[in-house]
Amino acid sequence: MDIPTLLQHFRTHDAPLVLSRGGDLAWDDAELHRTARLSDPEGYALLALVLGALPWQRARVLLCTLAASQDGLDERTRAILAKVTRALMFGLPPAYAVTALLALRRLRVNHKHATRAVVAFVLEHPEADALIEARRPALVDCFEHALGKATARGCARLIAEGDTGSGRLRRSLLRFTSDPAAAIGRVRALYAPGTYGAVAPQEPPAPLDQVGERPPIVTPTNRGDIAATLVHLYRGGPAAELRPALAGYVAEATRGLPRLAGHVAVVLDTSGSMRGYGDREWAVMSQAAALRLVLAEVCERLTVIETGGVCERLTVAEAGGVCERLAVFEVAATAVEVADAAVEAAEEVVETAEGATDLATRLLDALDARPDLVVIVTDGYENVLPGDLARVVATLPRAGVTTPVVLCQATFTAGDDLTLRDPAPRLPRRPFWHQDDFAGLLPWLFGHCAPGRDWIRTAMLSRLEGRLEGRLEGRLEGQLEGQLEGGLEGGLEGGLEGGLEGRLEGRLEGGRI
Repeated sequence: MDIPTLLQHFRTHDAPLVLSRGGDLAWDDAELHRTARLSDPEGYALLALVLGALPWQRARVLLCTLAASQDGLDERTRAILAKVTRALMFGLPPAYAVTALLALRRLRVNHKHATRAVVAFVLEHPEADALIEARRPALVDCFEHALGKATARGCARLIAEGDTGSGRLRRSLLRFTSDPAAAIGRVRALYAPGTYGAVAPQEPPAPLDQVGERPPIVTPTNRGDIAATLVHLYRGGPAAELRPALAGYVAEATRGLPRLAGHVAVVLDTSGSMRGYGDREWAVMSQAAALRLVLAEVCERLTVIETGGVCERLTVAEAGGVCERLAVFEVAATAVEVADAAVEAAEEVVETAEGATDLATRLLDALDARPDLVVIVTDGYENVLPGDLARVVATLPRAGVTTPVVLCQATFTAGDDLTLRDPAPRLPRRPFWHQDDFAGLLPWLFGHCAPGRDWIRTAMLSRLEGRLEGRLEGRLEGQLEGQLEGGLEGGLEGGLEGGLEGRLEGRLEGGRI
């Protein structure tokens, strides 16, 4: 499975799944998805959880996962696929999920895991009542395909006759549901007369991408907390306060992320163009430095080679420790060493960011370190022998160099024109401008090297478990709030009713009425 190609496809190919009236299913990338799923069913499904994947691509992953047989898969893999399936069904807008489930019927495939998923979507969706009102024919088709038309209609008939738990109903339907009472009510609604003009829910009940609101006007200090703190440091702010704050922001950004068991080399552009000027001064440089600090926490071994500064440096950082070093402002005399270079360099950029950019030479220096991956972080301006990087990149395969090289382009906004800022068109390239971009950028980066496959799998599994825990906590909080509200309302109603009844009875007995 080609992870970088697949992730890029998930981010850019937005063609819908088309179900024609004649029954044909049209999707132009079916072979790509089938090949990826066959090579690694679990890894393929987990890639759909990476931040930035488009809804139609996630719908395709949902369709492929449900349509494929799970024969030969172990119980652990089946459990993971079931969790991913549920996350996709409830993390997609309902219209996308319904289209994927209808496509199962058109493909005429069905499996037990697909039956469970379809029944869960139709009967356990948080907005199932509104969906049934608005999309009744489509949901009936999905429901009857999952259970079988005769079985589904037989269950509906039993429920209409008042059956709530017979052996036949349990075997045919209720064993697939987690809430039999709610399922019975929704099956009754599913086969009841519809409501004309009902509006279907448009938003997913559990969105997969929880991205904060992006600012309408971009400034150097509203592109993420790490970059904003670095900007204040670069501008001469109080380091005694800013460095501990920076440590906390880096720790928060990397919390829950696994370590990459590999060696990453970063060619970091610290030239004058990265510094910028006027209102945008330090904006691009701060975001590049933020990525450097995050990589220093995530990678077991990180080599940083700066280019473009007055004094170009090489830094080697071993696993972790950046947050701990940042939190200590009173540094001992020996602290300005290799281990602290990631932090010290961030503060020294103010004095050095005024040179020219020689990316080609520094790329060769990075390759000499024999890393698993080389990451070039630049704004795209190559003003020492322009075109030299592209020529070196073209020569590497002929020289027998197989180390993957990627280019991360730091920009001021998502809408920057990068037409004239592509120093190596052959290199895989991805821009970033906000700290929120790191969640999608890291899997794309690490997907280019061998250790990255395990990193992505572990990171997405951690995200999947976090979603399940969060949903459970939210459900418990909702139940507690409901019980408290119900208890208060019941208590008030009971008190009022009891008080009124007692007063009336007393007056009757006393002859006052």
